[in-house]
Amino acid sequence: MSLSKQVLLKDPTNTLHRQFKNDEFWQKIPAWSSVTRAEFGDHKWQIKNTLVKIDQIQKVLGPRLSDSFYRDMLGGQKITPMNIRITPYVFALINWDNPIDDPLRKQFLPIASQSLPDHPFHMEDSLSEDVDSPVPTLTHRYPDKVLFLPTTICPVYCNYCTRSRIIGGSTESVEKDTYGANQTKWDAVFDYIKKNPTIEDVVISGGDAYMLTAKQLTYIAESLLAIPHVRRMRFATKGIAIFPQKILTDDEWVNAVIAMVKKARAMGKQAVIHTHFSSPIEITEWSRLAMERLYFEGVLVRNQAVLQAGVNDSVEEMVLLTRQLSFMNIQPYYIYMHDMVPGCEHLRTTLRTGVSLEKAVRGTTAGFNTPTFVCDLPGGGGKRHVASYEYYDEENGISVWTAPNVKPGKVFTYFDPIHCLNKDAQARWGEEKTRQEMVQSAKKRSGH
Repeated sequence: MSLSKQVLLKDPTNTLHRQFKNDEFWQKIPAWSSVTRAEFGDHKWQIKNTLVKIDQIQKVLGPRLSDSFYRDMLGGQKITPMNIRITPYVFALINWDNPIDDPLRKQFLPIASQSLPDHPFHMEDSLSEDVDSPVPTLTHRYPDKVLFLPTTICPVYCNYCTRSRIIGGSTESVEKDTYGANQTKWDAVFDYIKKNPTIEDVVISGGDAYMLTAKQLTYIAESLLAIPHVRRMRFATKGIAIFPQKILTDDEWVNAVIAMVKKARAMGKQAVIHTHFSSPIEITEWSRLAMERLYFEGVLVRNQAVLQAGVNDSVEEMVLLTRQLSFMNIQPYYIYMHDMVPGCEHLRTTLRTGVSLEKAVRGTTAGFNTPTFVCDLPGGGGKRHVASYEYYDEENGISVWTAPNVKPGKVFTYFDPIHCLNKDAQARWGEEKTRQEMVQSAKKRSGH
């Protein structure tokens, strides 16, 4: 823990969260040593120089990339369910003197040496989004809310993506049917929503809403606003965190967002953005300026992050992230326990970590700026507060849950990473019969 972070935690009056990185950090990358601030700040330059292959990384870094780490990344590509796609902005923020331990590298550039076997109960569609899909690209689980996935494209591909089964194109280990932004399927979604008057809330995700064009964004917004019973729209994007230059220089796209928000407000409805900062390291002066523009235009932004080992699973990092988001007028909304999807076991934490972190974060800032820590239950039980389990066998890493108003009568289970358990528990998980007995015992002890 750095001294400055210790000070932040022990002294709430410390102003570390008001300090924003503002040097020419990208010029430390050999290929970008002469790139000006104006060039780096242009969204078109960022798109043009986005990295999508390991060989590009080798070319851009030159002597800063060791042979061993290059081979480690190549090995990672053979087993990851996600292709590489990383903006220059994020790439340049990685500490290339120690990429192994860097929180941003861990999120976006997988390496073979850190990979762990998937949990025996992992699922490609951990949240059962496809099961609860009445029409293609739509999930309807909660009575008044739906999830709309109009695209499978993102400005970056995250290693921890819950939708790695459909996002980021096929890899050596996973074949996918990618549909990009397929507008021909959207009208069926709008028709379904029209026919279901209980639906008031629509989350537009993907993929990433950042990758919708201004015209597509407007088409979706106007189609939904025209439905009388739709009251709230949430456009989900990681873009503000990993590509803030778009907010500052892509006027056509930003103006479409502003127009959508103003039209919704004039109709007595809501249109907001949900973004995805996971680490304070992602936050720079570019982030602050991007949020300044949106805030002055009346665009409400909330944040949803995923709890990840070695990224944000310390009290110091989580407090700093929470307070810095609040300072930028981003409301910290959710911190998710990591979903049980393939290729992510090294990033998952125990449930106890989530419970302890929320206890520590609560009270460090105003309640309305304190994120709620939740577990999105495997099997489609929806989001539950991390401490609302029915039973938690901490030794064996088994938690039992119910979701009375989502799927009445059904029992759900979530599992801690096996490598975080003691050796005896790890041995028990090695035997299929024993693991089944442990799960049944946990359910029995929960009373369900």
